[in-house]
Amino acid sequence: MATCASSPFDHAKADVILRSADGVEFRVFMLFLSLASPFFETLFGLPQAPDGAADQEMKDGLAVIAVSEDSKTLDSFLRFCYPSTLAEDPSLDNLTDVLSVLAVARKYSLDLIERKVCQALANPKVLGTEPFRCFAIARNARLKHETITAARQTLRQPLIPAWFVEIDLITASDLLALLTYHKNCGIAVQALMKDLKWITDHYGTQNSCNWLFGATYNRYGSRENCGCGLGTDTRFSLWSSAPVVWWAIYMQEVFELLVDQPSSDTVRTAADKTIENVRSRACATCSGQVKANMAEFSDLLGLKVEEAVAPVRALLYHGLILIILNRLS
Repeated sequence: MATCASSPFDHAKADVILRSADGVEFRVFMLFLSLASPFFETLFGLPQAPDGAADQEMKDGLAVIAVSEDSKTLDSFLRFCYPSTLAEDPSLDNLTDVLSVLAVARKYSLDLIERKVCQALANPKVLGTEPFRCFAIARNARLKHETITAARQTLRQPLIPAWFVEIDLITASDLLALLTYHKNCGIAVQALMKDLKWITDHYGTQNSCNWLFGATYNRYGSRENCGCGLGTDTRFSLWSSAPVVWWAIYMQEVFELLVDQPSSDTVRTAADKTIENVRSRACATCSGQVKANMAEFSDLLGLKVEEAVAPVRALLYHGLILIILNRLS
């Protein structure tokens, strides 16, 4: 037995009924739907069957039109069609809802919903937690900007993702292109460790970053070194001088992490961990200044990571285009 939808889709003066696949009846106004959707404008503009026609179901004097969407999807779709004074736009924070609403938007030619879906896929809250799902939905919908944005956000996650619901929306070629992009970004970032000129260029002179060497100056102007010790890994030497050991450890660990997660977020998370570790040692020289200095340095390294992966992003899009062309040939 059919049930009636909730407000505002239960209006007594509605002029047509849409019945969802799960038997919920939405009493709606043809004018609102026609103004919002060319599909409904065409449908309602067709000659109407006379009252009592055998092929037209009627209820309370209104034509009943059965649709294939379930009541949840139909409710979201209709709220976009109605004026905001009568129905607020639904939230699209749930990616499952995004997928179904996008499908009905394209079916009924409602461009407004597609734009809303694009905004939902670009929501930092959603992208930050579900980048692979966002990529699959955007890629399946052929949304260029959203696909590239989601791919970039996957760099915050490990190279090999856990299984996600929408993986069936993309092909093996799509997934391979994404994983290749991710891997190439990790490779691109490693060049920053092989040549530390970006550090010396930023600080200019060794005296501008004495904290990197565990150094401070007493009231007489004499240089004193802290007790943290200096690193022995020559890869991290700057101006031919060994840096403080905890910074060398940070560099080693962060670049190992960046192989799998080549993102500025990885840099800052590792920096936060280093700050906690240094403070716990209670070094008179390093503990008091490590937070400000590492915050500045992690911002610098994070920027360099983003610059390193930016050219690879263009190759990702080029690779996806080639996949499409190969399918058409």
